[in-house]
Amino acid sequence: MELIIKNKYMKMSLILLLSIMLILFTHSMKLLFHPGSVGSISLMTVAGLGSLWLFSLIGLFIGDLAKKLPIGFVANFPVLGWVSITSLTLCLLFDGFVQAIQAVDFLSITTPILTYAGISVADRLVELRKLSWKIAIVAIFVFTGTYLASAVLAEVGLRIAS
Repeated sequence: MELIIKNKYMKMSLILLLSIMLILFTHSMKLLFHPGSVGSISLMTVAGLGSLWLFSLIGLFIGDLAKKLPIGFVANFPVLGWVSITSLTLCLLFDGFVQAIQAVDFLSITTPILTYAGISVADRLVELRKLSWKIAIVAIFVFTGTYLASAVLAEVGLRIAS
């Protein structure tokens, strides 16, 4: 039996809801395997995930509206930017969003994101094979540069603080 969802926004909201459920599952697995860890699933956690769901849906809607505008840089602005602007604006206006989102475990959010990234890379393995060893060299330089830059920034921050 195939379920066909014709409304674009209904489909997006269900996909986002599935992502929220995956985050809740990840959080519950963390609590199951590490019972002494900080952060339980509470009503504030669900409210925080609901806020993130709402911000994402509003950002997707604004992104679709912006594509219809004749202004080039607004029409080509990425959806992630609209979601970020929506989140930032609503969190600045209403402190309740910030408190609710703070109840959500950060690592529970990153696990599904890294899963999606892994799946998208797996779909492009043929393209990665064409790049062969060159991509490994670039990756080593990027990882090393990122590590060194973060270490230098941390050292500067520690020296300024003390």
